[in-house]
Amino acid sequence: MSIPVTELRPGVTVELDKQVFTVIEYNHIKMGRGGAIVRAKMKNIDTGNTIERTFKSNDKIDRAHVERKQMQYLYCQDDQYHFMDQDTFEQVAISKELMGDAYNYIREQDVIQVTSHNDRIIGVELETSVPLKVAETGSAFKGNSVSNVMKPATLETGLVIQVPMFINTGDKVVVDTRTGEYIERAK
Repeated sequence: MSIPVTELRPGVTVELDKQVFTVIEYNHIKMGRGGAIVRAKMKNIDTGNTIERTFKSNDKIDRAHVERKQMQYLYCQDDQYHFMDQDTFEQVAISKELMGDAYNYIREQDVIQVTSHNDRIIGVELETSVPLKVAETGSAFKGNSVSNVMKPATLETGLVIQVPMFINTGDKVVVDTRTGEYIERAK
């Protein structure tokens, strides 16, 4: 199935020159007098190499058929993350390399989408934000109520982020999985 290059977004999987790529970055650039162009940075799922391509805004590109399955994260052993298919109860192991930085945002028993192409796992997809518990952070001092003052906090997954001074150990915070930044205190 062909799609216009203007529909490319990070995470979209496409076929180009008989190889499968995942879009990492996407920029739509409007030229002054000429037509617009689309510049995409893509990662080859077989080799791991990254390429940049420029397209005219009216070009089309073939979308790769990618299957998505809901899988439950079970445990990690020797840099292999083990997941279980929610329907068949089949277990699969995904390498830390394929996980990208997603391991910073998942906890045991979490259910996430695992993507595959031609029965080969190519990665995982997370929600854009996840709630995580603060495992450790410094305490706030009286008078530090200014909203833009931040302090480091270690989350239950081991990820260290910057949080506002009013966040305490044990609080739940919402984290943006695309940037790794604090969004808000979880409700």
